[in-house]
Amino acid sequence: MPNPFKTCPGCRTEWTAREDLLSDPEVTLIGFQVDMIRPRGGLFLFNHRCRDTFAIAAEEFLDLVDQPLVTGSLRGTPVCERHCLHRSDIDPCRQHCECTFVRDVPQVVRHWPKREATARAE
Repeated sequence: MPNPFKTCPGCRTEWTAREDLLSDPEVTLIGFQVDMIRPRGGLFLFNHRCRDTFAIAAEEFLDLVDQPLVTGSLRGTPVCERHCLHRSDIDPCRQHCECTFVRDVPQVVRHWPKREATARAE
């Protein structure tokens, strides 16, 4: 049996594929932990219904963004909107630098269709 895409560290729920995780109504994207040296090495942060938080490498989501990846950073320049400096800020950025994809992925995830919640035994 292949390894799951992700396992919740709290309750051990498994998602077999990225699409399963994104369509789960009990999973919420809450932020991004930037890697200033290697932006594509950052981590997207998710909460699960069990109240645990887990991270998934940004590289797992690159194919969701339908645009060329930009090289070069605008961090520290007057045009930088500073979104990447705040872990819970997943709003889009109007600038074009190497972190742009990080701002675009959450917009795709936010609009990902969620399957209907199933009743669970408590």
